[in-house]
Amino acid sequence: MDIKQIQDLIKFVSKSGVNEVSIEEQDFKITIKTNQEPTYVTATVPAVAPIAAPQVAQAAAPAPVASPAAPAVNADANLITIKSPMIGTFYRSAGPGKPSFVNIGDDINTGSVLCIVEAMKLFNEIESEVSGKIVKILVEDAQPVEFDQPLFLVEPK
Repeated sequence: MDIKQIQDLIKFVSKSGVNEVSIEEQDFKITIKTNQEPTYVTATVPAVAPIAAPQVAQAAAPAPVASPAAPAVNADANLITIKSPMIGTFYRSAGPGKPSFVNIGDDINTGSVLCIVEAMKLFNEIESEVSGKIVKILVEDAQPVEFDQPLFLVEPK
């Protein structure tokens, strides 16, 4: 390195804000130190708005636990509505090609199996809590059902 290159290097180091630079070649070594405070390069990152955690809706009062296939009286025609006790998939029979548990016009007794509601790979038999005659089936086979969704209309005995 010649003196001109060293002077240029000193000027460059002083302007750059670096405190120390060392250069080493085969037969030459130079270290340039400055008395100035080091400057730190900081990158500004745009502020990201905090993501709000989803708020869980809280019920004012806990929902009452319904008994399986809890009947409800239909005021229009004095019919009883049998509702789903859980969320799942409604099946009218025990399997493909097997006869339906009940059909329109069938007489049922308390404890008769009306359908199956599959929930989380568990097949739950839904039994009747009333005796009577099936007037209407409100859900199609293999259709998803919600909790408390009407499944059957029954004319009580």
